[in-house]
Amino acid sequence: MKTNELRAKFLQFFQSKGHQIVASSSLVPHDDPTLLFTNAGMNQFKDVFLGFDKRPYTRATTAQKCVRAGGKHNDLENVGYTARHHTFFEMMGNFSFGDYFKKEVIPFAWEFLTSPEWLNIPKEKLLVTVYAEDDEAYNIWHDVIGVPAERIVRIGDNKGSRYASDNFWQMGDTGPCGPCTEIFYDHGEEIWGGIPGSPEEDGDRWIEIWNCVFMQFNRDEAGNMNPLPKPSVDTGMGLERMAAVMQGVHSNYEIDLFQDLLKAVARETGTAFSMEEPSLKVIADHIRSCSFLI
Repeated sequence: MKTNELRAKFLQFFQSKGHQIVASSSLVPHDDPTLLFTNAGMNQFKDVFLGFDKRPYTRATTAQKCVRAGGKHNDLENVGYTARHHTFFEMMGNFSFGDYFKKEVIPFAWEFLTSPEWLNIPKEKLLVTVYAEDDEAYNIWHDVIGVPAERIVRIGDNKGSRYASDNFWQMGDTGPCGPCTEIFYDHGEEIWGGIPGSPEEDGDRWIEIWNCVFMQFNRDEAGNMNPLPKPSVDTGMGLERMAAVMQGVHSNYEIDLFQDLLKAVARETGTAFSMEEPSLKVIADHIRSCSFLI
């Protein structure tokens, strides 16, 4: 499946579920001094989540252009040296502004990934994580969707403080936040790595492909968690990561979007083309970022 087809399918799926397709916002955020660049799909909806803005729809879906090259979400130093990091990437997402919540979004995600009508990914290739205290999400995955208990991992506050967890999402030091459930894809036992929460979790075998955030709080500068006016949903699926899954390759740099660009970089620099050469991937990634930022 080509990357452009994957993007179109995602938007089409959520449009069929009553979502308004919203165009990607500018990479340079307006009226948000906390961000240099748009770094997540929810940025353009931040004021909606906070209750300061209203839209003529309560369900939205986007394919948002993002740059992560500094600040809290900074992938710059990893670019070229991992299979999955970029400075520029597209984040596909679906959003609920006080409309639906956990019991709707989890089945949506599972249907899109596993239904023969959509991506048709084998269920046994998927594993999910939930915030340790989020029994509701766990029960939906186990009792409603039917995911076996051994494929649901509870992740607690594993980063040294309250709510500091891989499964408690925060846009930054302040702003909308909440527990999340993440879906991981198994690239196969021939690739080193363990499941989330294990000592080998930093390996490349199990790759996060979708993060579904349950927006419940607004974190203020004092660290207080204030309930949002209405519980909402913010999800993010990296287009490049998902394209790698659908194209049967391990590295994002092996997908169709990068092949011509990588070969052009090798040709213009007089470098032998190799997927193992980090410098080619760094240059290709940065060319994409510069092109979209300009």
